[in-house]
Amino acid sequence: MLKDIHKHIISELQQNARTDTVFIISAVLYNLVVLGINWGVASEKPDGEHASSNDFILFILILATIFINTFIVKALLSGKNSRMRLLDGLMKMYKDNNVDKYYDSSLLGSYNMRYRMFSVIIVILAIIAIVVPLIARLMG
Repeated sequence: MLKDIHKHIISELQQNARTDTVFIISAVLYNLVVLGINWGVASEKPDGEHASSNDFILFILILATIFINTFIVKALLSGKNSRMRLLDGLMKMYKDNNVDKYYDSSLLGSYNMRYRMFSVIIVILAIIAIVVPLIARLMG
């Protein structure tokens, strides 16, 4: 039974890692694509009737960027919490079976740091995807 529980926890950790990877890659790609689109929309010269539609498109894309990045960061935080609970259970299982000395518990801190770094990178890319086109719009 213990072997089955261990196998299940490891499987959940692998699924968690795959899900987090999808979120991170999606966020990076989304922010880079939206940066290009926003920049294109923001840098178009207003010609009277199209100026308000360009501003509206830029506004919608900025809102979408804020919403999607907020969702992704929350999903990563949820993934982090799930990973920590799973690893906590795994550590308890290892300790109960006197094999905890084979797992370096300092890895738990590195997982937290990694999640923080991923979140910071996503937030920075989102800010760039929003601010750079706005600067181009205001300066243009």
